[in-house]
Amino acid sequence: MGGNRYMEEKRAMYASPKSKRKVYLIAGAAAAAVLVIVIALGVYFGVVKKNHDSSTVSDVASGNSSDSGSSSSSSGSSGSTQTKLAVTGGDGSKVTLEDGSTFTYSNSFGGTWYWDINDPFNNDARAQSWSPALNTTFNYGVDRIRGVNLGGWLTVEPYSDTMDAPALFEPYVNNTVPAVDEWTLSQNMAADTSKGGLSQLETHYQTFITEQDFAQIAGAGLNYVRIALPFWAIETRGSEPFLEGTAWKYFLKAIQWARKYGIRINLDYHALPGSQNGWNHSGKLGSINMLMGPMGLANAQRSLDHIRIIAEFISQPEYSSVVTMFGITNEPQASAIGNAQVEAFYLQAYEVVRKASGIGAGKGPIVSFHDAFLSRSDWAGFLPGADRISLDSHPYLCFSTQSSAPISSYATTPCTAWGADVNSSMSNFGLTQAGEFSNAVTDCGLWVNGVGQGIRYEGTYVADPSFKSVGSCDSWTDWQAYDQSTKDAIKQFALASMDALQNWFFWTWKIGNSSVTGIVESPAWSYQLGLEQGWMPTDPREADGTCGNSSPWTPPLADNQLGNDKSASIAASVSASYPWPPSTIIGGGVPSRLPTYTPTGAIPTLPVATFTQSGVKATATPTPGDGWENASDTPGLMVNIATCSYLDPWIGTTVDPPSPLCSSSSKRREPVLEYREPMITAMPVL
Repeated sequence: MGGNRYMEEKRAMYASPKSKRKVYLIAGAAAAAVLVIVIALGVYFGVVKKNHDSSTVSDVASGNSSDSGSSSSSSGSSGSTQTKLAVTGGDGSKVTLEDGSTFTYSNSFGGTWYWDINDPFNNDARAQSWSPALNTTFNYGVDRIRGVNLGGWLTVEPYSDTMDAPALFEPYVNNTVPAVDEWTLSQNMAADTSKGGLSQLETHYQTFITEQDFAQIAGAGLNYVRIALPFWAIETRGSEPFLEGTAWKYFLKAIQWARKYGIRINLDYHALPGSQNGWNHSGKLGSINMLMGPMGLANAQRSLDHIRIIAEFISQPEYSSVVTMFGITNEPQASAIGNAQVEAFYLQAYEVVRKASGIGAGKGPIVSFHDAFLSRSDWAGFLPGADRISLDSHPYLCFSTQSSAPISSYATTPCTAWGADVNSSMSNFGLTQAGEFSNAVTDCGLWVNGVGQGIRYEGTYVADPSFKSVGSCDSWTDWQAYDQSTKDAIKQFALASMDALQNWFFWTWKIGNSSVTGIVESPAWSYQLGLEQGWMPTDPREADGTCGNSSPWTPPLADNQLGNDKSASIAASVSASYPWPPSTIIGGGVPSRLPTYTPTGAIPTLPVATFTQSGVKATATPTPGDGWENASDTPGLMVNIATCSYLDPWIGTTVDPPSPLCSSSSKRREPVLEYREPMITAMPVL
């Protein structure tokens, strides 16, 4: 891969801290009219009504009511009541939430929800009439991915959460060690016992994204969500300050809610041990320690373990129809780590996933590779013969040259910038999707560049003072003052982006209000606000044809790319070109000189789903799986070798490996994790 690198990313550089089915009845004779009416009513309530807002009898404690509008009957002997809760419905139906409260479902696109506590793995739900139900095949390359990120939910980051949920970081930005990433946020929260310590993060998980967001996403015509998950959803080690395991609990809720509304999930492994790019969204702002530096190989081993643990879980048949794509590493920086090293790691991750899942459609997720800041064309022909892989790019226009040109001048920019490239990639790689993009054409917005890092557009950008002021950001961020022509121009840009990218995930679904101003301060990044205010399409299919694609890619994808080749495999000669471990680790040296782990630890199998509904006692016992799909996948967790020495996994690239590395008599030295002023990883060379 020797093509020119490109950087269309939102994080270009970081600075230091700072239809319902119808039933037709035909009457046979006038003399039987009364009988026909009786039959018709019986069929309606017994069949149509059942299929549309199907009811099931659930035991409810005496005195409780469901507000579902369904009938209830006394159980007599126990003194309790039974109520019929609707388990499926479409537009205008009443939905009962886990806590017993209700809301009216709004979906004008023929979408239907389904939820029955006695049948919690039912996949009948459908997001829209044009999106395949979860129990049917999504024909990639024909059926388009129209998705949103749930940014800032389970992985918090200053770029994302000071923008998406700014109230999380605002109390701690002026502390001695300011909150600039989840590492320092966690440290500050843990010390802030008066506000609940680290439990503040769980409160955020509970409230920032809820079931009703998933209902609204389906109602907005979207069929996918991309959810960022960090390594600490699985485990932490040493003094890593993150809230361990709790994010997984809420990811299980995401699976339940997505299933209920017929939405598929792209799970993105967003933050890897040691950091895969040195940026704040990887957990800790500073240096790259995953596949780079003296602890790079050990951190890569640990990362592959996490990929394996996740893959084993989501490949279980109870979950595989919902979590249908797995982004195995978010935004690794190939210009720093090395192209060959990233490619070798990707092959290892692919093999790990396929060992867990098996080969072919329905056998676990599509494996998604981020382009690592290389061009899409650089990945043409990568891993030929592989079973169901996808290329993920994150195109943004807002982090390079700033311009005061109005948004209307960008009407066709996405078409010319991305359209032909995506067509070529669909032909030469296979399924290509944009895991992130937004409506931003400037970097205006609250903390878009990080806490206290300023704004290129206004000439205050700390990381690069060469950006001179273009003007005030007010006209870009004061969305309450947008006139109709401005809203129309933003919508045109969004439509052009969607059509050019073909399969996409907008960043992000929602932006939280600032705790200072009480309003959204980064409007270009909020799909939800755009819907409310009229600059996002109420039907994303409106985008189709916006670019007037003159040379479109023509389906279908190859059989192995769709999972139709049950014998799909990567030739041994291809695998041999990506040796593992790589011959060298940049900033570390040859693998034989570096600390590594051994697979002798106990695997932390992820907890399975449990289901509750207020006032309802389940009458069935569904099988939720055991967290592990392939029983023959038996190696242990990568852990320290007792007779070897290890460095802080976040040490950076300027320290030599331990010497001697191992000896039969050496006493194990545990890594010591400590706060260091981050040495910022630069953006890739363009």
